[in-house]
Amino acid sequence: MAQPIELKIAPRDPKQELMAKLEAAPEEYAAALLDSYETLQALHEKGVFTTLRGVLGAGEKIVETATSAANREDSIRAMRNAILLGQILAAIDPIVLEGTLVAVKDTWGNARNVPYDPPSLAGLFASFLSKDFRRGMGLINLLLKNLAYQLKIRTMPGGTSEPTHRS
Repeated sequence: MAQPIELKIAPRDPKQELMAKLEAAPEEYAAALLDSYETLQALHEKGVFTTLRGVLGAGEKIVETATSAANREDSIRAMRNAILLGQILAAIDPIVLEGTLVAVKDTWGNARNVPYDPPSLAGLFASFLSKDFRRGMGLINLLLKNLAYQLKIRTMPGGTSEPTHRS
């Protein structure tokens, strides 16, 4: 009758296996490994790992606090306003926005160089001769007209809180 073969498995030493892998790693990785060790040590010395362990341990409390803060009326309003401001920026052609920024910089950036005395009435009327001035006034007038319309439909009794675009 056949005799069973006895199976003897040597005990594993995971630390020894890791050291063997580390020693077998190509020499080209040595600098990267040393940099990694230094980075890990710096993170340890600064307490980053302790902080991360604390965050992980308090994760549920952090989520609960953030959720309760985000559910406040003022937080919801702030998030909605941020989304709307993002939509405004997305709707503006970058070339137009850049031109606006240059105009603002050229106007208010030189505010200290503007004469203190206001322009004369004749000087103001002379401004109307400039096509650029009239174009700017037309743009401001259109903005004010659209703003007044939007305020009217949102504040009058029976008005809407939904976005309405005037044709």
